[in-house]
Amino acid sequence: MPHTEPRPPGPSRLLRHNHPFRLFFIGRSLSLIGDAVIPAALALAVLRVTGSASALALVLGCAMGTRLLLLPLGGVLGDRFDARKIALTTDLVRCATQLFVGVQLLSGSPELWHMAAAEAVSGAATAFALPTLPTLVTAMVDGKDRHAANTALGVVKSGTRVGGPALAGALVLVAGPGSAFLLQGLCFAASACLLSAVRVRMRRTAPGQETAPGQGDQGGQDRRSLRKDLVEGWHEVRSRDWYWTSLVAHAAWNGAAAVLTTLGPVLAVRELGGEGVWVAMLQTGAVGLLLGSLLAGRAHPRRPILMANLGLATYALPLILLAAGAPAPATIAAYGVAQAGLGFLSPVWETSVQAAIPSGVLARVTSYDWLLSMAAMPLGYVLGPLAADAWGPSVPLYAAALTVGVVCAGTAAVPGVRDFRQPPATPTGSAASDKADSPSDAKADSPAEADAHTGTDTAPLESAPRP
Repeated sequence: MPHTEPRPPGPSRLLRHNHPFRLFFIGRSLSLIGDAVIPAALALAVLRVTGSASALALVLGCAMGTRLLLLPLGGVLGDRFDARKIALTTDLVRCATQLFVGVQLLSGSPELWHMAAAEAVSGAATAFALPTLPTLVTAMVDGKDRHAANTALGVVKSGTRVGGPALAGALVLVAGPGSAFLLQGLCFAASACLLSAVRVRMRRTAPGQETAPGQGDQGGQDRRSLRKDLVEGWHEVRSRDWYWTSLVAHAAWNGAAAVLTTLGPVLAVRELGGEGVWVAMLQTGAVGLLLGSLLAGRAHPRRPILMANLGLATYALPLILLAAGAPAPATIAAYGVAQAGLGFLSPVWETSVQAAIPSGVLARVTSYDWLLSMAAMPLGYVLGPLAADAWGPSVPLYAAALTVGVVCAGTAAVPGVRDFRQPPATPTGSAASDKADSPSDAKADSPAEADAHTGTDTAPLESAPRP
């Protein structure tokens, strides 16, 4: 009989048998619940306090500005120091900021600048938290189990997007927006408590260098300059054509999503049948996101980066249908399909990156991913309405559709995207750390560096796209 590879364990088995990841997963789930509640609660809170859309833009801009500004620094610190301690600290900071805003709102006399400052601090904490996530996953989970781990995280993220807005609406209507902020603060506090109970040995490997357990934060690495660390991280991004071209695709997706977010509600209300159509689009998209994540857990494509980027290209469909004034059911269905493409991408992309990027630069590489992806969103928020005012909404929608379709599908022309294969799984998580008691054992603990064009092993070596 022909030999067949055993099927990797699923998320449920991983959660039963990997205690550190189970704690991390529960904490991450609680944080995501809070994150899903806050956008609606924040908008309603600011509008109740000021009645001004400009004030809301100010608060959102403070959070986004500090996040974008500090992401590269967050990546450097995530590679230099203990990622678990950084994540725990940022959870506590975000807990404090959200509790502060909640208390302000419940007091009946909130100040706009207090809310803006709190969200700026929260955005800064997020900048330091985001790059630590893949590093923590690689430290806790062996290579063969990482797809299941990322699928579990993707499913819970998608699920919170389905229920988050409804929960926010219920909290605001019953107890006011302040209660939503208190909920998020408590979620971050619970996440910090769970992270404090996680015991994991951070094991880092820089490009071309093996590091024994516990040595990732010591020695000459502490004396490296910030600039050198930033340059090294950017070099790791630039040296892999499959990675940097995919980041361009992620940025195009986020820019197009920003255009749809600003123009979609207006067209839904004016031309497609009212507010209910837009709500139906959002809920269908959330369901599609969840289904895409579930599909990613069962599918193991031979060319994961290519398939994920082609899935992102489907976002052109709802943009084209909105621009053409297509019937509401068709537009709603197309949006669900497009979000399913995003849901499929997230676990596949995370698993591929964690396998191919050296753990010693993983946080920096991840920070550039988030930075480039999110930086395109303000551009879409600004250019979409401006172009709609000048030439009508169909022009920016068609332009966004052309951009996202061509850029995402166009990555198929890149050799590294076409030829990327998952590097062979090696024990790199908590199970391996129990075995690695000598330098020779430690070598098996590091992901292999992927060749820039094929994704194959060449040398021994860790939101939303971040769409």
